[in-house]
Amino acid sequence: MTHGSLFHRQGRGERHRPVMNNELKRILCYLNEKHGLDFFGYRASMVQRRVGQRFLFTKCKNYDEYYAYLLENPDELNNLIDALTINVSRFFRNSLAFEYMADRILPAICHRKKETGDHSLRVWSAGCSMGEEAYSIAILVHEFLKEETLKLGVNIFATDIDGKILEKAQQAVFPFESMKDVKFRFLKKYFSFTENAFQLMPEIRDRVLFSVYDLLDNKSSVPSESIFGDFDMVLCRNVLIYFNTAYQDKIFDKLYRALTQHGYLVLGEAEIPSPKYERYFRRVNDCCHIYQKI
Repeated sequence: MTHGSLFHRQGRGERHRPVMNNELKRILCYLNEKHGLDFFGYRASMVQRRVGQRFLFTKCKNYDEYYAYLLENPDELNNLIDALTINVSRFFRNSLAFEYMADRILPAICHRKKETGDHSLRVWSAGCSMGEEAYSIAILVHEFLKEETLKLGVNIFATDIDGKILEKAQQAVFPFESMKDVKFRFLKKYFSFTENAFQLMPEIRDRVLFSVYDLLDNKSSVPSESIFGDFDMVLCRNVLIYFNTAYQDKIFDKLYRALTQHGYLVLGEAEIPSPKYERYFRRVNDCCHIYQKI
């Protein structure tokens, strides 16, 4: 099916792991050249599968034919980006983590702000997809501040490398599948139902600022819209699992620098700090993957 194998033979005693062949690398180089996106750190098996879906869809027989197709059809690059970016999310996904954030993390952050006289709360949702995660946090923050009658300047930044998905996120209209974990009282309070979809109320939608940002961008440590980072909490969930260890280290370095002193990092259920960075974070509980910067 392909021109050459994705698998290269490794030395004796090593496990056979998928490695990108030259034909696939050429496609990713072209994508990087045209759009500045670096997919080389993605796990090779995932890249092979998703690029393979595109050349089958375009009726190409192998990577070489698909590369020629890309040269002749520039719009296909956008389709390839869509295939390579993972846009699976829903509100309050892994609900236990959100319950813990509402019950323990937000109170701890706000208590510290009272002590220091800091009147701003800064959150970053990195790899936000359609925005469900960022909007979920916005709901929790709104609820907490209202209940505690606190006045804080709230800045919630949400970033993704997929500009097209961010346009949808800003519309804040979601299908039923995105709402499966939303509590009924939140559903009644913050959403309206129209045309087989749920529309988020402006009071929550307007709390989130969306922007395109590549976590592997070497020219910046935080999204430019946030100006200086210094986040009280960063959510980077179900993103790191798609990268190899070297690229995970690059991302962890960025996340560590982006957090304020004693800030919190929220990871996906299958993610932990890489060995190089585990000493810089302490896990705050046993039930979900939330870490505090040391």
